[in-house]
Amino acid sequence: MTETLGPLVGHVHSDDLPWVDAGPVGLQVLRVSADTWVVRNRFRAGFQLPKHKHTGGVHAYTFSGRWQYAEYGIDYVGGTFIYEPPGSIHTLTILEDSDILFIIEGAFIEFAPDGSISGVTDGESTLNAYYALCDAAGVPRPEGILQ
Repeated sequence: MTETLGPLVGHVHSDDLPWVDAGPVGLQVLRVSADTWVVRNRFRAGFQLPKHKHTGGVHAYTFSGRWQYAEYGIDYVGGTFIYEPPGSIHTLTILEDSDILFIIEGAFIEFAPDGSISGVTDGESTLNAYYALCDAAGVPRPEGILQ
């Protein structure tokens, strides 16, 4: 019996993908598919993402820094891995400059202070924003993002 290897394993090296800044947030997109997107963010201390709800699960690994979800009061520091179950609602708050990798399934729904929906972010919209930031910075759009 002969075994086959199946599909090739995709890979990308972070040095091959540019970092772009959107104010206090550095962004690097590593993968975007129909249901999952992978980003690495470098947040400056004091940044806060609006309260939001995830439609799918989220895995995150903190390389450095300190941050928390305002609702939980738990500090996540370098070396911390977390999992957010689908339906999780929280407000990401950066306490120290932080470098975090997120693996996000589905989308997240942002809420305005009055509780109304103020936006929806998914892999496709994040990739489009990444490309627009590359264009604005005069950085060639990367070709190595995994699909």
